[in-house]
Amino acid sequence: MSSHMLWKATSAVAIVNFAAMLASAAVQMTAAGATFPAPIYQKWFNDYQSIGNVQINYQANGSGGGIKGVTEGTVDFGASDAILSKEQLEAFKAKNGGHTLLTFPTVLGAVVPSYNIPGITAELNFTGPILADIFLGKIKKWNDPALAKVNAGVKLPDLDIVVLHRSDGSGTTFCFTDYLSKVSPEWEKQVGRNASVSWPVGLGASKNDGVAGLLKQQVGAVGYLELIYAVKNHLAYGKVQNADGEFVKADLKTVSAAAAASKGGAADTQLSITNTAGKGVYPISTFTWLLVPDTFKDAEKAAAIKGFLKWAVTKGQEQAESLDYARLPLVMAQEVEKRIALIK
Repeated sequence: MSSHMLWKATSAVAIVNFAAMLASAAVQMTAAGATFPAPIYQKWFNDYQSIGNVQINYQANGSGGGIKGVTEGTVDFGASDAILSKEQLEAFKAKNGGHTLLTFPTVLGAVVPSYNIPGITAELNFTGPILADIFLGKIKKWNDPALAKVNAGVKLPDLDIVVLHRSDGSGTTFCFTDYLSKVSPEWEKQVGRNASVSWPVGLGASKNDGVAGLLKQQVGAVGYLELIYAVKNHLAYGKVQNADGEFVKADLKTVSAAAAASKGGAADTQLSITNTAGKGVYPISTFTWLLVPDTFKDAEKAAAIKGFLKWAVTKGQEQAESLDYARLPLVMAQEVEKRIALIK
């Protein structure tokens, strides 16, 4: 081998070794939870790796998985679209020496009623009570009079409705059932709001991707999805009547309107904004949260997550709209920045 070739080979090995050394020097963290924000979290974690020298491995296994993982200490932090109950926060304290689980809102999204009806290209209208009755199994046909009344001019078929829902613990389910509980006393009494509920009817699928996949296959199906999963899978989804009586389609503007119209203050980081009154508000909107322990045994991990959170609610917000999420209101982003100091 010539000296030039030997130099090139040695240099290549040195570059590989240097890259490996840099990768091994990065702070390694694990996280798990909500599928709702998984597309933006994966982008954020990838982009921030070179900025903050931290490698975050995220498993999108549903909000229930995120809450369980961070509580039991199998991951460094979790993610949830479900508002944590007092019991869940107390369970974290009990398992973690009295330490507190902090909740950090990151972006906003929407849950949409998506459907597979051959020959229907129109955006269907749904009211809250109609959605509740569909998922209660009371409305069984697409040409039911209640649906026909709010979709005048659309020739709805005499086709059985196949209800689809999540089978795993899901913040998307929490948002949807939280909304249904506000608009249907029967739903609230019979089913209620939670990340997992006892469904009166329907077929279950795991994760947003699972529901989207089943929707594509099942003629006559209706299910609930986070907006980006309906968009990226080219699935039809309808408008939902808000508390002001408007039929509103989910998009960045109407989700942001829900946050702006909410009565919670900036310090309320576990805020439900479903069925919020206001012009142009999409009524099945929600924040999504990262769940972070207030104390880390590893100082490098504490510094890494603090750096990431600060970046996520500032520079990271610039990426939200390209992935069909709405940015945090500025006052809430500023509140998150203040709360980062609570992590030790």
